[in-house]
Amino acid sequence: MQKLTDLLPQLTLEEKITIIHAAGLFRTGGVARLNIPGLHMSDGPNGIRQEFEDNAWQPKPEGGDYASWLPSNTCLASTWNPELAFCFGQVLGNEARGRGKDIVLAPGVNIKRTPLCGRNFEYFSEDPVLTGTLAASLVHGIQENDVAACVKHFALNNQEQNRLEVEVEIDEKTLHELYLPAFYDAAVEGGSLSIMGAYNRYHGEFCCESRKLLQEILRDKWHYDGVTISDWGGVHHTEETALHGVDIEMSVTSDFDNYQMASPLYEKIKAGEIPEAAIDEKVLRILSLMDKLRMNEPYRRAGGFNLETHHQTIERIAAEGIVLLKNEKEHLPLQAGSDATAPKKILVVGDNATRSHASGGGSAEVKALYEITPFLGIRMTLGGNTVCDWLPGYYVDNEEHLHVEGGDWQADSLNEYHHKSGNPENLSERIHSLRKQYLEQALAAAPDYDEVIFIGGLNHSFDVEGVDRPDMKLPYGQDEVIAALADKVENLTVVLINGSPVEMPWAHKVHSLLQTSYCGMHGGLALAKVLFGDINPSGKLPETYPLRLADTPTCQYHSYPGEPTPDGHPHVVYSEKLMVGYRYYTTRQIPVLFPFGHGLSYTSFSCQDFQTEIQEQTDEWQVTVSCEIQNTGQHYGKETLQLYVGIPEEGQPKMALRSFAKIALESTEKQEVSLTLSQRDFATYSVEEGRFIAWPGNYTLYLGTSSENILYETSVKLPQKHLC
Repeated sequence: MQKLTDLLPQLTLEEKITIIHAAGLFRTGGVARLNIPGLHMSDGPNGIRQEFEDNAWQPKPEGGDYASWLPSNTCLASTWNPELAFCFGQVLGNEARGRGKDIVLAPGVNIKRTPLCGRNFEYFSEDPVLTGTLAASLVHGIQENDVAACVKHFALNNQEQNRLEVEVEIDEKTLHELYLPAFYDAAVEGGSLSIMGAYNRYHGEFCCESRKLLQEILRDKWHYDGVTISDWGGVHHTEETALHGVDIEMSVTSDFDNYQMASPLYEKIKAGEIPEAAIDEKVLRILSLMDKLRMNEPYRRAGGFNLETHHQTIERIAAEGIVLLKNEKEHLPLQAGSDATAPKKILVVGDNATRSHASGGGSAEVKALYEITPFLGIRMTLGGNTVCDWLPGYYVDNEEHLHVEGGDWQADSLNEYHHKSGNPENLSERIHSLRKQYLEQALAAAPDYDEVIFIGGLNHSFDVEGVDRPDMKLPYGQDEVIAALADKVENLTVVLINGSPVEMPWAHKVHSLLQTSYCGMHGGLALAKVLFGDINPSGKLPETYPLRLADTPTCQYHSYPGEPTPDGHPHVVYSEKLMVGYRYYTTRQIPVLFPFGHGLSYTSFSCQDFQTEIQEQTDEWQVTVSCEIQNTGQHYGKETLQLYVGIPEEGQPKMALRSFAKIALESTEKQEVSLTLSQRDFATYSVEEGRFIAWPGNYTLYLGTSSENILYETSVKLPQKHLC
């Protein structure tokens, strides 16, 4: 069958223009004369989004778009498991093909620079190595299904406040060492067939029109040959986009012929202001993408959605993404069933125990086939021999903000709500009364139960596209509820569902604490299996939980959310440079609530026989750190070893993650584990030479189970300069 790329010479200018911009809210135009189809896209970080009308943000009414709801990227990152990331991608890609999609707009790999970013739940981590490793595996899984992944948002889209116009100022070194590596890993090493530009500005240009990002870095330096797609409404100028911007313009309005890459571009080419050859490259890349997806081939994969195997994978990811933060009295796991020691009465407290989250959050929303909430999952696991009741515990006073339609994220009203909710004096007497009533009800009932499980955290009024959080506090007065319950009952377990860190002023009172993010349609069942010991938790935090917002680097450097310039444009300077997340806390020795990489287990592990081996060759240098790890407890479990490097260069953090491995062990089982670093893992970016260089010197290696729990420390000497 003829390749679509062979058809470029036969296309008229009008037909080329049709191919490079939207002809519907989630599709591009095709050329029927030459049997060139349009590209059909869908949002998809957490599952394939519901269908909208072609030219309006109105859901289609027929009901054939219920889909599987996958865990958030934060939950996936908490697994620290590339194999599960690949499985995640397989499910997402298969469901995308099953719904007739060609491109799934995922994964989101932006670094979590501030815990306040409303879209953090869609992203992986504060660390580029963890993010890039998992994202590359996810991309491979998606694209097995004849579907293109679309890595987003390229680049420096690290806050939702003023996201449509904020100018980001950052030094070259920080850009290349911290904010670009995950994009390189996912798009280049992972082979993502498309990449999405960002809304914000960089170097005075909108990212979707950026010569610096899209031409000099992506095309010239990285030699990326995939398709670039604008974020919806990210294109503002015709000439800049045509000459060095994205290949495909998408937006949120239905006047498709008036997009910058539509009639305005056609007129400029006809007038000789822009050469037609400028768009030939774009069209060729798009046609090449179609060939790679086998779009005109009869044997293209058909895909499928809402499959039982998908739901089983979702439950595996959800369970492994749950992090056991505290278990001081070994209170967990709880007993269940007919065991004599099992609790006979359990009280579940908290709005998040019964709340569905799939349909919120902005473009990450999913019209889920079903959703097992935590309370439902607990009841399904316990069976009929245990009384299990629920009380709200706290009052959610902004129901209207939890579910939104189409492209309207209600940013203005959400910002207004967040402003008021942060000031108790602004809360109405009715809200005060209901909060008091719900708290008193829970406190009165709690002593009558053998176990109390509080399930709270955030929801999609706070973890949401378009709006940043006002602070790191738990909303709805939850701090008061948790502290009061801890004072009232001994057998209390706290579970938090959130996409970003929260402050926990009550943490010293609570002995059993679990953290999870939005865990997908089987999240409630996965949580219950962890609570009652059917599954041993093995999640690790993909980001640091600071004690308070004031401790975060963006607060210490006064580098968020930025200030307006004299011409009125919002402007943010990344003055903290490389000191983001654990890099900052370990270097400055700032105490934290829970460190990056932290996560406990129902079993125990020990490591011994640490060794470091250096392999030197003329043009290559490798270091391997190995040890023997043993499961010294009584239960099957998984531990994650993390290898950090300390680089002897001014301005570098004390340590930076460079490799990790997740190991599964039966009780008493031992295993030899080796982690190998290449010279690239010791390299930093040289602005003068425009590349990464590993310089001669003494480097420190740290092997541990978190950024604070270091089990082995050693030093290695790099004898000569290596270009990377």
